[in-house]
Amino acid sequence: MEGVGLVETDQLQEMSAQELHDRSVRYAVRHGDFGFLWELLKVIPAAEAASGHDGETANDLTRVSALLSDAMASGEGELGEALRPFYIDYLSKHPDA
Repeated sequence: MEGVGLVETDQLQEMSAQELHDRSVRYAVRHGDFGFLWELLKVIPAAEAASGHDGETANDLTRVSALLSDAMASGEGELGEALRPFYIDYLSKHPDA
């Protein structure tokens, strides 16, 4: 494939959840992609439930500040792992990330 910085899905699969999170969020912030950031906030509660943190889900649905905080840390641990497909999908659509 041509292009400098092009990241193939196979390369993305090899990255840690934290790396995927950092690249995705950094790219979205740098490019003002509030759509991605909003989608991230919307999928965090389901990812928390899937990673066994059901208690967080109820809090996040009622507190925007908690969602914003979660978005910035959503590449860590089980939550980051649950969000890997979300980050890979985003980064595969933005090869310059």
